[in-house]
Amino acid sequence: MSKQNEMTFKYIFTYDYNPVYVNGAHGGISPRGELVINFYLERQPLPNAISHEITATGQIGQETEVEPSDLGRSLVRQVINGVVVNHQTARELHFWLGEKLKEFEAMEQARGAMVAEQAGQVTH
Repeated sequence: MSKQNEMTFKYIFTYDYNPVYVNGAHGGISPRGELVINFYLERQPLPNAISHEITATGQIGQETEVEPSDLGRSLVRQVINGVVVNHQTARELHFWLGEKLKEFEAMEQARGAMVAEQAGQVTH
């Protein structure tokens, strides 16, 4: 039996679909009034080069130079990808994220209750 007030969306994934981990975002409103969100992965930088002294026995000794010189005072925000959305889509994403956060919180509360219950059983 057909449902007249129903719509089914079919999801098609491209062959190169590849979810990536991000731990931050940066962006803002574009001149065209759209929201630009650039996702990044924040990590410590890797050196371009490290020099070491060679000891009298021919072994690699202490580090003498690092390139770039500010390596220890730097972090890298590698921009992974980005999206541009209009106002309506931004509102829909905001709502969707809010719903997913509620699900996360419910799961965390259930886990916490289960751990507390198990801890109570162990101590008795």
